[in-house]
Amino acid sequence: MTAYIIRRLLLVPLLLFGVTILIFGMLQFLTPVERSALYVRDIPKTEKALDGIIKKYGLDQPLYVQYWRWLVGTKDQATGERSGGILFGDFGFSRVGSQPVASLIKQRFPNTLDLTLWAVAPVILVGIWLGIQAAVHHNGFIDQAGRVFSIVGASFPTFVFGLLVLMIFYSKLQWFPPGRLSDWANQVVMSGGFRSYTSLLTIDSLLNGRIDVFWDALKHMLLPILTLSYINWATFLRVTRSSMLETLRQEYITTARAKGLRENDVIFKHARPNAMITVVTLAGFTVVGLMGGVVITETVFDYPGIGKAAADAAAQLDVVTVLGFALFNGLILIIANLVVDIIYAVVDPRVRLS
Repeated sequence: MTAYIIRRLLLVPLLLFGVTILIFGMLQFLTPVERSALYVRDIPKTEKALDGIIKKYGLDQPLYVQYWRWLVGTKDQATGERSGGILFGDFGFSRVGSQPVASLIKQRFPNTLDLTLWAVAPVILVGIWLGIQAAVHHNGFIDQAGRVFSIVGASFPTFVFGLLVLMIFYSKLQWFPPGRLSDWANQVVMSGGFRSYTSLLTIDSLLNGRIDVFWDALKHMLLPILTLSYINWATFLRVTRSSMLETLRQEYITTARAKGLRENDVIFKHARPNAMITVVTLAGFTVVGLMGGVVITETVFDYPGIGKAAADAAAQLDVVTVLGFALFNGLILIIANLVVDIIYAVVDPRVRLS
């Protein structure tokens, strides 16, 4: 087990190197003049000033020189101050956020992480439960209803379902508002008496003893959670059902039943653990998608997460912000892939022995 984890950890630097090469390669589609806008807040008005920026940041140098400077930045010989360098957390300046990209990510990611923490349980657990029920009642009413539910969910565009629930629960019923917080709750959070322990509003509100702020923050997340859950339930239902049906046809399940074991023990102690091996991958990458920012859902509900920031940057052609988010999502994906591989090794001994 330890050797397997070490092998997977050794691959992480290579994967990170590949991600940086890919992102840097995308930058090369821009001319040096266009790339110079990535390093300054205001585009210079004169050609001489523009040439100075290109020289300063080495945008006319060979590719390997540009790549190295993009990684580690440059150091001023007189002051010793470092400029740029993604390895030092400098992803450039975001015109959309009017701040460095790293600061924008630090500001928006806690909101997305907060949404992920509350969405992951209903998305994954309910989806798996629906799939198990459909497989256990194969060709019965529950299975047929599950198939219809799955087809409708898979065919429903996310933005259509999001707009639908927004129209019903916000416009008509006025139960759950969009955004992140109500004005009064935002004033409480911005006041000096509200301490930020984790940067996650729901958790911090509980730690501050503000149940009213907690409930307000949760109300603003319920519609995005419902949208994310419904769309993902369809996928988890199909995958879990297929995996469970295949497992229930195995000989060891027939043997367990022949020994007189209770049906619940056969399903939940013998069949379900083996069927979950396939679902682990889907669950892992679903969490990655949530943590990376669900662009459409956050945009529909005006939720100020990392996905909405990326959408705003793309709409305004803020290339440096988009690429910064892409690099950040790549890092999340690599870490999540490592975690999924380790979970695989725990669930299935055949993996760690290969």
